[in-house]
Amino acid sequence: MGPLEGLTVIEIASLGPGPFCAMVLADLGAQVIRVDRREGMAALPLAMDPLNRGRRSIVLDLKRPEAREVVLRLVERADVLQEGFRPGVAERLGIGPDVCLGRNPRLVYARLTGWGQDGPLAARAGHDIDYIGLVGALHPIGRAGGPPVPPLNLLGDFGGGGMLAALGVLAALWERQRSGRGQVVDAAMVDGSALLTAMFHGMRAAGLWNDERGTNLLDTGAPFYDCYETADGKHVAVGALEPQFFMGLLMGLGIDPGSLPLQFDPSGWPVLRERLAAAFRTRTRDEWDQVFSGVDACVAPVLTMEEAARHPHNVERGTFVEVGGLTQPAPAPRFGRTPAAVPSPPAAAGEHTDEILAECGFTPEEVAALRAAQAAG
Repeated sequence: MGPLEGLTVIEIASLGPGPFCAMVLADLGAQVIRVDRREGMAALPLAMDPLNRGRRSIVLDLKRPEAREVVLRLVERADVLQEGFRPGVAERLGIGPDVCLGRNPRLVYARLTGWGQDGPLAARAGHDIDYIGLVGALHPIGRAGGPPVPPLNLLGDFGGGGMLAALGVLAALWERQRSGRGQVVDAAMVDGSALLTAMFHGMRAAGLWNDERGTNLLDTGAPFYDCYETADGKHVAVGALEPQFFMGLLMGLGIDPGSLPLQFDPSGWPVLRERLAAAFRTRTRDEWDQVFSGVDACVAPVLTMEEAARHPHNVERGTFVEVGGLTQPAPAPRFGRTPAAVPSPPAAAGEHTDEILAECGFTPEEVAALRAAQAAG
């Protein structure tokens, strides 16, 4: 099921962007084998973490030479290996790209890090907030006069990291069809996060964006692209950028356009914001949702994650699914001829160790020896 059916991926277990990349590939049909650590490595209990859905698990102690040999046996049968170590760690463990590509020249070796494989910061620890801070993606996010606001860890870990790594893997696989050769994919969260800011570099060069936070078109500076509190203390999201949508917004709110400053005159934005805020406070969020349900004004309710799963549009499209008793986002994007299946629940660490070893040709005696050496579990 899914367009990547028949693709085999070896995932060296990690946190955040690594599992997200593997989840995307597994959602789209790849057979992903997660190599878990004996001591466990998860931000959540595995059964509760959607990032680990849809794959099988083998437990290996990569510090033991017997376990390293198992990884290399897996690599011989795989299309992709994905790891998220700091630079040099995979090489020290004996499963670096040179060794793996020596075993399988067609292998795509995906390396996912924060700072990249080289550069003065390559070996330094970091998290999403650090990567997006360094490349200018964090600075613009926030309100005027306030500090930058971290957008969860969506930009660095998932958008600029895991998603970009998945794209890199697919690009390398496409190139392999022509050359017959694999290669290394260096997916760095600093690079991916910088890439996500491309449009704003263009706007800045054109004089349409400045570095003063909260004063621009898309950073809450414009009152027609912002969130407003409603009578019940909830919020609506307004994205009425184009003039026709702005007129629809005013019509729904019952505001005479002639009584307002011009839409794109920043000097009038404080007055415009005050009028919009006062209007939205007169009804509840759901009442405004009904008002704008038939109006092209780019107004939507700001829903909690629980509410989002129950919204009629999301229900009809199947945007969320239940996996292992937990509601979570469905695989995306969608394919007309090779649709993805509903993912299977996350596997327990080592749940498929014997099964995977047998597929690689290990005899029962060899499996017992690996367990006795504590190389596999």
